[in-house]
Amino acid sequence: MSQDIIRSIEGRAKKENVSVFEVGDTVNVHCRIFEGGKERIQIFNGVVIARNGGGSREMFTVRRVVAGEGVERKFPVHSPRIAKVEVVRSAVVRRAKLYFLRDRVGKAVRLTERRVERAADVAKTSKMKRGKKAKAARREAKKAAE
Repeated sequence: MSQDIIRSIEGRAKKENVSVFEVGDTVNVHCRIFEGGKERIQIFNGVVIARNGGGSREMFTVRRVVAGEGVERKFPVHSPRIAKVEVVRSAVVRRAKLYFLRDRVGKAVRLTERRVERAADVAKTSKMKRGKKAKAARREAKKAAE
C-alpha cells in the first residue's frame, strides 16, 4: 500500500525534458537562484563523476577545481531548480564512479575525449574518400549532375 503511494508521488515529481548525459561528461549545469524577489541562472561547470539513485530520486555529482581547490556539488536530476544540463564534451570512461579524480592534480585530471559522430560529420567524411575508385565515382556523379 505505502509502495503504491510512493510510486504515484515519484511519477508526478519527474521532469519530462531531462538532458541526456553520462559519467565522464563535462557539463554546464544551469541552476536557478532566487535572491529576494528576483530569479537568475548561475552556471556550474565541471565533470560528472557519479550518478546515484533512480527514478525521481536520481542525483548526479559534478566536480570542478576552483583556485586550486576541488569543489563538488550534488544535484537532483529532476529538480525544478535546474534549468538545463548542457553537455560540453564527452569522455571515454571505464568506471561507473570517477572518485579517483579527487586524488589527481593538474594534467592527470584530463580524460580522453570521446568522438561523437553526427550525421553531418559522417556525410562530410564520406565525400572525402581517396583512391582511384572514389575519384571515378566522383567524376561519374559530376557528369550525372551536368
